[in-house]
Amino acid sequence: MPAPIRLRELIRTIRTARTQAEEREMIQKECAAIRSSFREEDNTYRCRNVAKLLYMHMLGYPAHFGQLECLKLIASQKFTDKRIGYLGAMLLLDERQDVHLLMTNCIKNDLNHSTQYVQGLALCTLGCMGSSEMCRDLAGEVEKLLKTSNSYLRKKAALCAVHVIRKVPELMEMFLPATKNLLNEKNHGVLHTSVVLLTEMCERSPDMLAHFRKLVPQLVRILKNLIMSGYSPEHDVSGISDPFLQVRILRLLRILGRNDDDSSEAMNDILAQVATNTETSKNVGNAILYETVLTIMDIKSESGLRVLAINILGRFLLNNDKNIRYVALTSLLKTVQTDHNAVQRHRSTIVDCLKDLDVSIKRRAMELSFALVNGNNIRGMMKELLYFLDSCEPEFKADCASGIFLAAEKTGFLKVTEQSLVYRFQCFHLVPLFSQAGSYVRDDAVPNLIQLITNSVEMHAYTVQRLYKAILGDYSQQPLVQVAAWCIGEYGDLLVSGQCEEEEPIQVTEDEVLDILESVLISNMSTSVTRGYALTAIMKLSTRFTCTVNRIKKVVSIYGSSIDVELQQRAVEYNALFKKYDHMRSALLERMPVMEKVTTNGPTEIVQTNGETEPAPLETKPPPSGPQPTSQANDLLDLLGGNDITPVIPTAPTSKPASAGGELLDLLGDINLTGAPAAAPAPASVPQISQPPFLLDGLSSQPLFNDIATGIPSITAYSKNGLKIEFTFERSNTNPSVTVITIQASNSTELDMTDFVFQAAVPKTFQLQLLSPSSSIVPAFNTGTITQVIKVLNPQKQQLRMRIKLTYNHKGSAMQDLAEVNNFPPQSWQ
Repeated sequence: MPAPIRLRELIRTIRTARTQAEEREMIQKECAAIRSSFREEDNTYRCRNVAKLLYMHMLGYPAHFGQLECLKLIASQKFTDKRIGYLGAMLLLDERQDVHLLMTNCIKNDLNHSTQYVQGLALCTLGCMGSSEMCRDLAGEVEKLLKTSNSYLRKKAALCAVHVIRKVPELMEMFLPATKNLLNEKNHGVLHTSVVLLTEMCERSPDMLAHFRKLVPQLVRILKNLIMSGYSPEHDVSGISDPFLQVRILRLLRILGRNDDDSSEAMNDILAQVATNTETSKNVGNAILYETVLTIMDIKSESGLRVLAINILGRFLLNNDKNIRYVALTSLLKTVQTDHNAVQRHRSTIVDCLKDLDVSIKRRAMELSFALVNGNNIRGMMKELLYFLDSCEPEFKADCASGIFLAAEKTGFLKVTEQSLVYRFQCFHLVPLFSQAGSYVRDDAVPNLIQLITNSVEMHAYTVQRLYKAILGDYSQQPLVQVAAWCIGEYGDLLVSGQCEEEEPIQVTEDEVLDILESVLISNMSTSVTRGYALTAIMKLSTRFTCTVNRIKKVVSIYGSSIDVELQQRAVEYNALFKKYDHMRSALLERMPVMEKVTTNGPTEIVQTNGETEPAPLETKPPPSGPQPTSQANDLLDLLGGNDITPVIPTAPTSKPASAGGELLDLLGDINLTGAPAAAPAPASVPQISQPPFLLDGLSSQPLFNDIATGIPSITAYSKNGLKIEFTFERSNTNPSVTVITIQASNSTELDMTDFVFQAAVPKTFQLQLLSPSSSIVPAFNTGTITQVIKVLNPQKQQLRMRIKLTYNHKGSAMQDLAEVNNFPPQSWQ
């Protein structure tokens, strides 16, 4: 049989292929020749054939038929054969294939070989693809090589030990004695791999972490020598001595100093030296500085050192490299809550990043800008964010508009104020927000702005005039049109009378105002909700205007036959007001009173102090014997995070207030100020309702749920520290969307649990009602239980999930815990 071609010739031949098909033909032809050679047990060219096979494997062609040939090369006595054999084993084998276990004895023999290079090959292979079985069998040999004086073998043994620990963590203690002298080594390769080994051990075992904390002074000394050492051509990278080792040491210091005062104090000085002495002109220095910043932020460092770290990130923002700017913004976003004032110093640089062309940098800068907004800088930040909203890409508008409103609420920007100048400033910015954000604003933005306008009584004329100008000829921004229509309906008489004192009044007639509202009704851009606002506004004007009542009647009667059912229903109701209840029309359509927004707070209220937010502690009290107040039931609203929370429904049905024309109250509706999108504005003056009515009201006259269990299996929602919470389920007879959950809390410890409070929160698509518990004491030794009923409305039949909070006193200590329940049986929600 002729000698096979060499690897170099094969590469040259394959590169001459002009098409993929031609390359495949060459590969198939060569693979056939290699298979024939393997069948003939040709030992002379086995090494050459396996090398070519590995090249084909790197090109993506199958090479599994060469696995056993790799094992034969490993068993050879020639170093060149072993080298190709071990390389093939690392590429073609893994622990999922049983054939790799045949290598164990060969690797063990080679680990005890007299030649260090053969030992190095065996260590590399074991560290690359050794299975847990192989690691258990060969860990002893690796530990012996870790203690050898040969630097070449020690560094490879250290990396192999890392792989062994990852595969078999219980073998970690075997390597503990060998690690004592690793950091005394002068060889940088051994030092580097030793630090990697120590890092792996500390991350996997708290005991090892406590043991190795005594090495902090030694690590500090090594890092200091690296910084202060002169030029070393062997380790120098862009003028910095061994940056790879410096980064590894900084990562290990970060792990050792976390939550430990003594270790953190020992490394404060060296971190300051690294931060001040590292050259920043090259990317190598920036990498070390970034690791230094992460270490400073993660340990219990001094305040001055943390300010230094944030200043480094501030300098990163001025770097021309986009990756460095992105890393800086991400890091600042993580630290802004703990070091708010230090990050505030770089606010102007962060705002400049909003103009960056890179979308990822722009998004991070936007998120960080919102995190920096507080009561002191709200005016300047609002201008910058509105400018960004006007010029940013469409994918940013939704998040930016939502963020502006969240920031306004967080800083009290939307709170009612009696100072007209402040109000004018608010209105000056919020109206452009609606104009620029279009339909991207949050659902509750419209009622928020309406509430602000309503409560600033002396500014009604200014507001309605400004909103009237804002929508002239442009109905594309639907939220703005809705707010304007509501204001025109409420304060149209002020608009026509020209009573605005804050700016030059405009001359508007009653017909011109009605023209605008009728244009909104017939506009193709108007949604059903917007038309509802416009029609209600026209109806309200029937009591504000004197000369156009007949025109209003005509418009209302026309929409009594609208194809839009909602619009048609409103028009029919308003026609009824004109015909049957005209004596009550002025009372029903009088001006809205000052609104009080229903606020819901979580377990902690956010208190602002000098631009930082600090959680105020929650005072937990035992539940009263009577019905719980709604505010207590709402304590868990923020447990699920974000805006994905629905308010807890009040325990008792809210009684409807009596007033003139009370029989029409159900037909007319009002503005929803609880965060859900409003279907249409209120046409009448309705006394303030403290909570939205419970959707299940009216069912009290019928059995709410089945008297007999429906076969839904119960679940254990919580079991910890002797406290066990079980859920049993029943379904409503009258409303299949209602699930009734009965909780049973039991106590297996030897002492009673007192002041027991159970709270729950569900996502926004659900509604939840918590009834009063049977008691506030959970008896010991499982001698009794507390029961409490939860009613969940799930109109969309979505999978139920719930976040619960438990507070109680036990053994003289106040206990508190959170848990998430996701294992509800399908029968409970489908």
